[in-house]
Amino acid sequence: MSIKFLGTGYYVPEHVVTNDDLAQMVETNDEWIVQRVGISERRVSDGETAADFAINAAKSAVANAGIAPEDIDLIVAATISSDTLCPTVAGSVQKALGAHCPAFDISSACSGFMFALDTAVSFLQREGYENILVIGSERLCKLVDWTDRSTCVIFGDGAGAAVITKGDGYLASRLWTDGGSEVIEIPSHAGSSPFFKGEVKKPFIYMDGQETFKFAVNKIVEDIKYAAEKAGVALDDIKHFVLHQANTRILDYAARKLKAPKEKFFMNIQKVGNTSAASVPIALAQLNESGALKRGDLVVMSAFGGGLSSGVCLIRW
Repeated sequence: MSIKFLGTGYYVPEHVVTNDDLAQMVETNDEWIVQRVGISERRVSDGETAADFAINAAKSAVANAGIAPEDIDLIVAATISSDTLCPTVAGSVQKALGAHCPAFDISSACSGFMFALDTAVSFLQREGYENILVIGSERLCKLVDWTDRSTCVIFGDGAGAAVITKGDGYLASRLWTDGGSEVIEIPSHAGSSPFFKGEVKKPFIYMDGQETFKFAVNKIVEDIKYAAEKAGVALDDIKHFVLHQANTRILDYAARKLKAPKEKFFMNIQKVGNTSAASVPIALAQLNESGALKRGDLVVMSAFGGGLSSGVCLIRW
């Protein structure tokens, strides 16, 4: 059983926060941020929720796929920043679209979309599932410590979505997790229980930048080589590398280790920042929107992040 992508879509909020804007808030500057992570600006919510982003991205993906909401058999959304635990982001999308199908969320940090996509592929093997909407949506501005210059310059808000159906384009995939909080940790809201005596941490992103960098480069290369070998595909034959947009230096190092031309690596981090689970689907949707994706193209998608976790898939578009 394999899949075919019917359509893609994305949404980012209108509010642009530049590096110069951040320099008014913390001790940083445009040159330092660009050299460190390659970001010039990011989009930040000034009122919309992760569910709002997802709804807009989903509408675009459904329209691009040329199907009606009632044709959707399942909605799977990846997020770590839903503004409500209930309803879920996927449930909010289902309601807003007027779809009549089950919907649920998945959480695996920046790898979340890859986990959601692989889950959706499994559902396509069952009866009753023909068209599945897969989403990555994040309002990371609520998880960022805006006084910490090492993290507040990195992240942005937005959502990406894709509609998949049965087909023959899913050639290889792999998901990976190594649980632990040593490298990346995002505590949740501690609550107000008078009985809890454990440590209470602020619900912000904590990240060891150097360890994250090493983990990311090694995992990207390992995962992509695995997928190519599993599918019997030469790395040179892969036309598009759609990777998690975390840091331009990470992507540069990965390209060199894979001995792949940098031109094959789609990049939008300079304009949207790191959008966690929304990163890969936004990049895929923008690549598709550009007209560069052609039927038959080999495309590899890869993500890495907290968990620690990673996911990769090789598809024929």
